[in-house]
Amino acid sequence: MTTTETLHQHFLASTGACTDTRAITPGCLFFALKGSSFNANAFAAEALSKGARAAVVDDPTVVQDERYLLVPDVLKALQDLARHHRRTFNIPVIGITGTNGKTTTKELVHAVLSADRHTLATSGNLNNHIGVPLTLLRMNAEHRIAIIEMGANHVGDIAELVAIAEPTHGLITNIGRAHLEGFGSYDGVVKAKTEMYDFLRAHKGTLFVNADDALLLEKSQGMERVTYGSEEGNYTQGNAIEDAGPFMELVFVDHRFRGHYHITTKLIGNYNAPNALAAVCIGQYFGVYEEDIAGALSAYTPSNSRSEFRDTGRNHLVLDAYNANPTSMAAALRNFAAMTSERPKLAILGDMRELGAESASEHAAIVALVRELGLDAHYVGPEFQQTTPAQAFPSAGALLELLKNEPLTGHLVLVKGSRGIKLETLVDAL
Repeated sequence: MTTTETLHQHFLASTGACTDTRAITPGCLFFALKGSSFNANAFAAEALSKGARAAVVDDPTVVQDERYLLVPDVLKALQDLARHHRRTFNIPVIGITGTNGKTTTKELVHAVLSADRHTLATSGNLNNHIGVPLTLLRMNAEHRIAIIEMGANHVGDIAELVAIAEPTHGLITNIGRAHLEGFGSYDGVVKAKTEMYDFLRAHKGTLFVNADDALLLEKSQGMERVTYGSEEGNYTQGNAIEDAGPFMELVFVDHRFRGHYHITTKLIGNYNAPNALAAVCIGQYFGVYEEDIAGALSAYTPSNSRSEFRDTGRNHLVLDAYNANPTSMAAALRNFAAMTSERPKLAILGDMRELGAESASEHAAIVALVRELGLDAHYVGPEFQQTTPAQAFPSAGALLELLKNEPLTGHLVLVKGSRGIKLETLVDAL
């Protein structure tokens, strides 16, 4: 069997790790992972024929020569290799998790820290038991700091990921009602997310904590922490400007001269203020000049349907269709209702996935909030259909047909839903 140390030598001689035969690069190290509907051991020979340096497999029957590196379990070998590789670098590693905003926060922190140093960060939202090891394996001698995003659907997921990444610093953006089906309850969400705190407490790490969040303050008591928030006395102080327009504006205190920076971001929604302020805090903590922090946050442009503002020529869109849960949906709706606009407003809302037994009541609560806010809305998905059959569509395709037959013009439109509902397919019709 191939040991982790031997595997690491093969990895160092390779051009990087790969888990998909469709993305083989010459000289890479191919990991033959297994899933519920596939077993990549069967594709090891194909990976080698396409130029992989070696293939890590756990099925001895596929081994043909020394290019096949046999291990007991490929996934565990990948994770062990990533941990071993991470330990060869003595740099700060910041773990970021949370119910809402973790990818946006990771991107903002990456933008800020990249202003003056080589920074490794999770690509996209590759934040699970496979994505985290692959991110760590991208770490090289040029990197001075790493930002590792960590996602969770079940209790124990974050504990598994921090044991691989071994962060020196950590941030929980917030803890909300999401993935209740996997976590079992909100208490399960709290337990899962604070597994990062548990690891850093045990390893004397440092936390970045939103002091405006009472739960996070409580859970981080007694730990080494750096706080950010709207009140004086925090390491980083700042707040969003109310009624500023479609884009979130942030004011934060300059550490060096005790003045203020006032920046306009390209983010929609003041609920993004804690995400931006976290990036300010981490930047200040690691010595990035405030003018560079301000410049990085002002220049950052959201993508991938996360808090985007788009002028389609026919309508103005607030596009936040990558993910949704009760906490983020309510925040987006309240922000949308508060936005100043002469255009009529329409919310297009898709089902919130993975809420388990709480799904019906959580969807009903969102419908009630829409009515309370006085918004017009179209609902998409079977969960909303059960709640508001007269106003709901079974799929994005069904609503798309309506929009083609009855084009919408001159509106301000919020598009918000879980990724699986595919609301982004409506954009061209809007």
